[in-house]
This record gives sequence, C-alpha cells and structure tokens, in this order.
Amino acid sequence: MSSICQVTGRKPSFGNAVSHSHRRTRRRWKPNIQKKRYWVQSEKRWITLTLSVKGMRVIDVRGIESVVAELRRNGVRV
Repeated sequence: MSSICQVTGRKPSFGNAVSHSHRRTRRRWKPNIQKKRYWVQSEKRWITLTLSVKGMRVIDVRGIESVVAELRRNGVRV
C-alpha cells in the first residue's frame, strides 16, 4: 500500500538518524496513514480513502461531498 494521503498529499519525509556518537544514517518519517470508509449520500454508496489523520480532520471540517468533488476535479478515481 502506498503511504500517500489522497486528500493532503502527505508522504514520507527523509532525514538522518543521529546516534550518540553522531554517526548519521538515513531514515524516513512515515505519515499516519489509515484506510477509512465514508458514506457519500449523493451517490448512495461507501467510498474507501487512504488518508492521513490530518486528511480525516479536513473531511470533518469541509465535508465528504466537497472533498470527493475536489478529488475528482484533480483526476483521482474515487
């Protein structure tokens, strides 16, 4: 499963893990990605989205209908 949020576009970021002796190795910070089902009233069906938790908050504020409309405008198949 790809770890990219469909709403916010968040994806893993990269950096260095620094040990006690200051030896640096590459590491990545993964976003908190969840699969979530939403009921879309206008289409009378469930849709499953891959979201970060911030993406879930965006849907709570703006509503699932407007978020799905924006995803479709951007060419995402939902």
